Amino acid sequence: MDEVAGAIADPVRREILLMLRGEPMTAGQVADRFAISRPAVSRHLRVLREAGLVRGTADGRRRVYELVTGPLEELAGWLETLRRPAGWQQHLDALETEVYRTRRERRDVPVAEKESA
Repeated sequence: MDEVAGAIADPVRREILLMLRGEPMTAGQVADRFAISRPAVSRHLRVLREAGLVRGTADGRRRVYELVTGPLEELAGWLETLRRPAGWQQHLDALETEVYRTRRERRDVPVAEKESA
């Protein structure tokens, strides 16, 4: 997970992932979309490949890269735990919801029912 997080920390690598989301591309096609050198793009692709985020396959003399989303699943799961309430907070939130619901139901009861109770 640390390697994946490190790989997507760079904005150029995130942009490459977005490009590959649509379709597989050669290293040259990826490099043509950036104002940085081809060797720099190649290094970015290597980092993404080593993190398991892209797969490069040989097509003659060219290398075609495609997005691999599997390694992002673990990172996404961990990030989701940060968004959820921790421990008792979740139970307290549920209790608060129930209290408000009960108050609303009591407020909405017709007067005749209240008097007979």
